[in-house]
Amino acid sequence: MMDWTDRHERYFLRLFSRHAFLYTEMLTSAALVHGDADYLLQYNTEEHPLGIQLGGSNPDELAVAAKKAQALGYREINLNIGCPSDRVQSGRFGACLMAEPQLVAQCVATIKDKVDLPVTVKCRIGIDEQDSEAFLSDFIGTVAAEGCELFIIHARIAILQGLSPKENREIPPLNYQRVLRMKERFPALTIVINGGIISLGDGLALLDRVDGFMVGREAYANPYLLHDTDSLLFGEPQKSETRLDYLQKFIPYVERELSVGTPLHHMTRHILGLFKGVRGGKGFRRHLSENAFRRDAGIDVLLDAMSFVS
Repeated sequence: MMDWTDRHERYFLRLFSRHAFLYTEMLTSAALVHGDADYLLQYNTEEHPLGIQLGGSNPDELAVAAKKAQALGYREINLNIGCPSDRVQSGRFGACLMAEPQLVAQCVATIKDKVDLPVTVKCRIGIDEQDSEAFLSDFIGTVAAEGCELFIIHARIAILQGLSPKENREIPPLNYQRVLRMKERFPALTIVINGGIISLGDGLALLDRVDGFMVGREAYANPYLLHDTDSLLFGEPQKSETRLDYLQKFIPYVERELSVGTPLHHMTRHILGLFKGVRGGKGFRRHLSENAFRRDAGIDVLLDAMSFVS
């Protein structure tokens, strides 16, 4: 099981017929250029292969941030052109940049000039009234012309005026067919589909039409679904570890982080869904939710929570 650190909520998992790839949550280029990049970019070696998702619209600033990530071992630079939040829009990045494909293309070109890593894009199928196959095709074609060879496409439009980020993940209807047609239109590009995929079976059913699929929120809310990834996608023997086995492996990490002052809830909030759907899971989740935030919370809180599912 992947180690979920207190630094970021890492929950984007890209799955191919050949490999899996984990991403950090979006970090802004400004935060990495002007803030403590070494702290923000920390990770555990077990998380590799690991990519970073950047938010921003200043090509030079993005390139500097990408160089910092490359120096610390990240293996891919992914541009977030899909987030619909007001805060992101006010900073002129995220989904609103779909309306500026030339700027996105310039960002890709500038980053590629400064790093020796793949530069990829995660986007929506459209924004607001620009909800057409032609709009998405023009965006992809323009950005691909500057060297982006992989697009992760959330199969919903983003409604930037009128819906919250949460509503934008649920209300706009899924349109998988538009994503599938992008693969037909751009066969040389790597097209990854995202949105509404809550099981590995859902994703596998799409792999004959696209190159990969991404599991986002469900990988975070129900991390045990990743248990079957290697056997179902990569033909490896079925793993025998139980949920408790994975949790036991997580304990040394928790103890180590507690010893350097990391609050318990920064770690346990990432495993609340580990026992989703099994007996005792609600008690496990409730105990951590109610007690891990205590200032003096230690490993005993996690061990007590385990008693609900042991």
